[in-house]
Amino acid sequence: MSKELEINIKNSIRDVPDFPKKGILFKDITPILLDSQLTNNIAQALADAHKHKKIDAVAGIESRGYLFGVLLAQKLEVPFILIRKAGKLPAKTLQQSYKLEYGSATIEVHEDAVKENSNVLIHDDLLATGGTAEAAAFLVQQKANVAGFSFVISLSFLNGVESLQKITPNITSLITY
Repeated sequence: MSKELEINIKNSIRDVPDFPKKGILFKDITPILLDSQLTNNIAQALADAHKHKKIDAVAGIESRGYLFGVLLAQKLEVPFILIRKAGKLPAKTLQQSYKLEYGSATIEVHEDAVKENSNVLIHDDLLATGGTAEAAAFLVQQKANVAGFSFVISLSFLNGVESLQKITPNITSLITY
């Protein structure tokens, strides 16, 4: 990835203080989507990072993981798989529960979306502690292999990479804070 792309991404991200709760500085990627060329360049950089790997599908984590996840899948010419919060998918699903800071959550995927023994790249917009991405990996591993993780942003001070490296060393982030 070029230094210019990294600068353009960082210049487009909006910092929102105290969202979703006091003390958190939210990294808002939605301004990126107002620039079609930057959006395309990001999707291409994500695809370039994985184009020489055996990837059979890209799974995007609800909801911001869909934004670049579907573009990444298109660039790699593979199917896109939705990973959603529990109760949002209409057909038979696989589920995975995981712990949050205060409580727990469950994510799911359509059972027929993940092909047996396929290699699935998991994408989300941002890597923080890694809990949701790790849960997505456990969900995918019920039927398939995790080919890697893909993120636009990584917050290195929250150590999410460390938890995901137990699953695969193939972790890509375009920018890191």
